[in-house]
Amino acid sequence: MLTHTLDERKIRIGALDTQNGNLIELRQVIKTFENAAGTFTALKGIDLQVRAGELIAIVGKSGSGKSTLLNVLTGIDRPSSGEIWIGGTPIHTLTEGQIAAWRGRNVGVVFQFFQLLPTLTAIENVILPMDFCSAIQEREREARAKQLLEMVGVADQADKLPNTLSGGQQQRVAIARALANDPGIIVADEPTGNLDSRTADDVFRLFQNLAANGKTVLVVSHERDVARLVNRTVTIADGKIMCELRN
Repeated sequence: MLTHTLDERKIRIGALDTQNGNLIELRQVIKTFENAAGTFTALKGIDLQVRAGELIAIVGKSGSGKSTLLNVLTGIDRPSSGEIWIGGTPIHTLTEGQIAAWRGRNVGVVFQFFQLLPTLTAIENVILPMDFCSAIQEREREARAKQLLEMVGVADQADKLPNTLSGGQQQRVAIARALANDPGIIVADEPTGNLDSRTADDVFRLFQNLAANGKTVLVVSHERDVARLVNRTVTIADGKIMCELRN
């Protein structure tokens, strides 16, 4: 159990500590939504611990709560109750401004539909998060972006617009963008949902390499066969974690 007091609380920007060996700890997290039909509970008392350097797949059917889990973990959504500690920071207590600053430096997000800005080239898309967070000195940003594009295998596409790239190339650019500010955590929501199986395996190999080099990677997927590619599979159904399997 975590035993921080309010006086000990810190917002760690760019430095993620572990508590009890865990980088991420969710404790009895509940998330409810209000709509015209009433109250819907998407997460029902989630407990989850993640160690630094793990590559984890969160799997489940559509509507199971897996994307909501990712959103509360990254601070995009607020939990209705419960606690979320990441790298020593209680993100459930932060203001919107604090969460934005914390997420910009500590978490890289990869989306299913890439979400690249269509009027910017590949390299400009990768530089953009650096401009927002100012974590990387301005004179170093272009060189870093080129290095990241080379690392994910699309350096030769640096000056092209997203609509001229294949789906796999766009997702590689999106991964490079997620790494722009050197975050300790990468989260990916259905990152291979629009890719063929061969390209999807290539993308997962990138995630494996990131985890092998110290990044903590959480991937949401409805594909159960991703278990062969990750360290641990967390299965969620009806807003609850049903089982966890380690490779």
